[in-house]
Amino acid sequence: MTDPDLQAFAEDELSRALTLSWRDLSKITPWGDTFEGLSPAGREVQVERNYIWAADEGGDILCEVAVFGGPSRYDQGARVSRLIKKP
Repeated sequence: MTDPDLQAFAEDELSRALTLSWRDLSKITPWGDTFEGLSPAGREVQVERNYIWAADEGGDILCEVAVFGGPSRYDQGARVSRLIKKP
């Protein structure tokens, strides 16, 4: 079962990540970053966000977000993703 605190953070970060348009993202895809943040419960976590081509380059973009308690706990983290459709 996914930790609700990590899940809430992942969902929030995904909603922010999806504010970028396909047009803007297509210029930088594939791209990703990892940064430190504080979960809703105040825990220090790492957030990983990736934009990758869902299938063929120039098509739909898959946005993936993972939130976890550090590298050794990556597998216990929360993961969410959504497709950004090519217009």
